Amino acid sequence: MKKTTHLPALSVIVPVKNEADNVASLVGEIAATLTGAFQFEIIYVNDGSTDKTLQNLKDLRETVPELRIFTHVESRGQSAAVHTGVQQAKHDWIAVLDGDGQNDPADLHTLWNWITAQETTHCMAIGRRTKRQDDGMRKFASRCAADARRWLLKDGVPDSGCGIKILHRETFLSLPYFDHMHRFMPTLMARIGAKVASIPVAHRSRTQGVSKYGTLDRALVGVVDILGVLWLKKRYKIREIIEE
Repeated sequence: MKKTTHLPALSVIVPVKNEADNVASLVGEIAATLTGAFQFEIIYVNDGSTDKTLQNLKDLRETVPELRIFTHVESRGQSAAVHTGVQQAKHDWIAVLDGDGQNDPADLHTLWNWITAQETTHCMAIGRRTKRQDDGMRKFASRCAADARRWLLKDGVPDSGCGIKILHRETFLSLPYFDHMHRFMPTLMARIGAKVASIPVAHRSRTQGVSKYGTLDRALVGVVDILGVLWLKKRYKIREIIEE
C-alpha cells in the first residue's frame, strides 16, 4: 500500500499591478520552493493592470496548475488585493509576497518553521529585510517612516513594511480592513494579543518593472494611516475568556 504523506497546506497570495515581466519568474520560484513541502495554491490578484500581466498569468496556468487568478477591474490598491486573495484562499494558513520579485520565496520555509513552533494560530511571522536592496532615497524615506511608526504605535516590529509574511486566514479576516492596512498588520495583530515574530529574510533588487509608490505620497498617506491605527488601538481591549 502506498504511504500517504500529509503535507501542511498554504495559500500564497501575490498582489500585482503592471508586473508583466516579473510574474513568470516569481510563479516558477514559488512553485519550485513549495513543491514536495506543502500542499499549496498560488493566488495572484491582478489589481487593474494595464500591461500584459493578466495574459502572462493566464499563459502560466498551462504549466502551473496551482495558480489561481483574480482580477480587480479597476485598481483598488495593495491592501484591497491582499484582502481579495485571503477571501478566496482555500487553505487555513496564508502567505503574502510582494509581486515585484524582491521577496525570496525560499524564506517562506524559515517563517513557517517559526509558525509551526507556536501552540496557537493566533500568530504571524513577518520578514525583516537585513540588507535592503533599494536606492538611497527609498531606504531613507522608509527608515524615517518606520521610526515614526515604532515610536507612535509601539508594535516592536523593526520592518513592518516587509512584504513577506505568514498568518492564519481566520485571524487575518478578523482584523479591521481599510486602505493601506497591509502596512500595519503587525500592529493590528499585536492589538488583538497575537504573537508576532520579525524574522531576518533576504531582499533582492528589482530587476524588472518600476515601483508603484512615490516617496512623498507614501509619507503623506502614512501620517493619516498612523493616526487612524492609533485610534483603533485605543478602542480595543484584549479579552481574556475562561470557559467554566
